[in-house]
Amino acid sequence: MAATPLDSAWEWLITNFSEFQLATVVTFVLHESVFFLSGFPSLLFERLGLFAKYKIQKKSNTSAYQNRCVMRLILYHVCVNLPVMIFSYPAFKFMGLRSSLPLPHWTVIVSQVLFYFILEDFIFYWGHRALHTKWLYKHVHSVHHEYATPFGLTSEYAHPAEILFLGFATVVGPALTGPHLFTLWLWMVLRVLETVEAHSGYHFPWSPSNFLPLYGGSDFHDYHHRVLYTKSGNYASTFVYMDW
Repeated sequence: MAATPLDSAWEWLITNFSEFQLATVVTFVLHESVFFLSGFPSLLFERLGLFAKYKIQKKSNTSAYQNRCVMRLILYHVCVNLPVMIFSYPAFKFMGLRSSLPLPHWTVIVSQVLFYFILEDFIFYWGHRALHTKWLYKHVHSVHHEYATPFGLTSEYAHPAEILFLGFATVVGPALTGPHLFTLWLWMVLRVLETVEAHSGYHFPWSPSNFLPLYGGSDFHDYHHRVLYTKSGNYASTFVYMDW
């Protein structure tokens, strides 16, 4: 079978970078690129007053408050996320992570990513619900809720302990299946896009929740941010059935 453009691009990657570099530094760069590129639009919409009729809350964050979020995110990502990626590589390698050709069949990729979404949502629900108990909320989760009016980048604004705690929900699926790095990257990109959309603060006619059954989305999660922490509900990350 002739090599596809994707196969050729992947061959270039594994020829020019070691697997360790791909699974750590390149993964970090990919995450940062997708996160900030997808998260900045809602920040700009809020700052410039664009698409106001689709904004879920009428309140807006000040420019200084937005900038504070961005600066702390950069600090957390460099000082927490990157070291975690580096030090977790041996564990993923032990679990079966691979980067070699051939790439997995599309049916394997789709089934694994779907499994990751379902498992992550289940674990996240219980972890997030635990974070809303009195002590954990006061000392850990309240950092994330400093932004009662969320915008896309606030999705990853959290206490370092919460980053590790809820980050487990994201990696447990891949750790169980020992995925190909390509599948892991696709999962990471989709998960980032999902959580950024859920925190965007905007509900558009083209928002995924209008088309995907059981998908929560921005309106579902925005309610969680604007209601008193003991009564908010809507703890799940992606779907709505756990909260039902």
